[in-house]
Amino acid sequence: MTHWPVPPSPLMRSAAWWAEQSWRPSRLHPVELRQLEHFIAVAEEQHFTRAAELLHISQSGLSASVRALETELGTDLFLRSTRRVELTQAGQAFLDEAVRTVTSAAAARNAVQAVRGVLRGSISVGTEQCLGVVNLPKELAVFRIRHPEVEASLTFEGSSTLVDRLIAGQLDLGLIAVCGGNPRGVELAPLWSEGFVVLCHPDHPLAKHPIVELEQLAGQALVGFLPGWGARVLTEHAFATVGIKHRVAMEVNDVHTLLDLVGHNLGVAIVPEHFARKRPATLRAVPVDGDLLQWQVAAALPVKPSAAAVALLDQFVRSQQPTAAA
Repeated sequence: MTHWPVPPSPLMRSAAWWAEQSWRPSRLHPVELRQLEHFIAVAEEQHFTRAAELLHISQSGLSASVRALETELGTDLFLRSTRRVELTQAGQAFLDEAVRTVTSAAAARNAVQAVRGVLRGSISVGTEQCLGVVNLPKELAVFRIRHPEVEASLTFEGSSTLVDRLIAGQLDLGLIAVCGGNPRGVELAPLWSEGFVVLCHPDHPLAKHPIVELEQLAGQALVGFLPGWGARVLTEHAFATVGIKHRVAMEVNDVHTLLDLVGHNLGVAIVPEHFARKRPATLRAVPVDGDLLQWQVAAALPVKPSAAAVALLDQFVRSQQPTAAA
């Protein structure tokens, strides 16, 4: 049992007495990393039972852990009902920092393992569909063989969303289309660059042109990707620059549907050059003139990347280098 000295009257406390107390442990209990992981799981699942199953702990244990965290912080983090739980305003603010803290702790552990020559832990990768440069399934398979102790997860999103998730600490590495300058809090490693083409049905009037100016696309019915996808963001910006309206008549969230719609002559698509190789027998690809539309692919990482993310990026870079002749 710790015996604390009986302090003298406040008027008689000297600087020496206060200095003596400064080294002593606080009676407050610091927030534990385990509690942050519990809190994040409940926030993501919006349900204590599902979160407990995901964490492989009892629901009562999880509830007690979250309650202890709320007591320590002096505020409720969740609004609880019989069906679901929702974050309070304080809980939402705390979630972003909790994710960053847990991610940083994992990166610290992985860095120690990397110094010892062994990569362990996890890596969360995000990518936009059909970037045209990295064979991601193949690269992840190679990475697993080289680093069997690292568990990889993969998600598909638009480039803008991927950058937001990197900044929030929810991803370790993203393969993105560069849609402007270097986003704050993210480092970019360029991988590939090419121009754009107009993809259209062979019977479409534009199919007979050797090249297309952006102004010629005014009023065309466009088949396009969702807002936030690289090709959509870049095309909207280019249209705005030359002063024409960008109107997407048919909005899709996958490449194959886009190709099908164009193949049925329901519109034209403004896409990176490599799309021309997908259905060359049935679709026409006409180059877009000028340099307003450029497709630049990069690997995006946090300013302080994990050892696993650095290893995967190095693998990407090496795979793009031509093999020297024997």
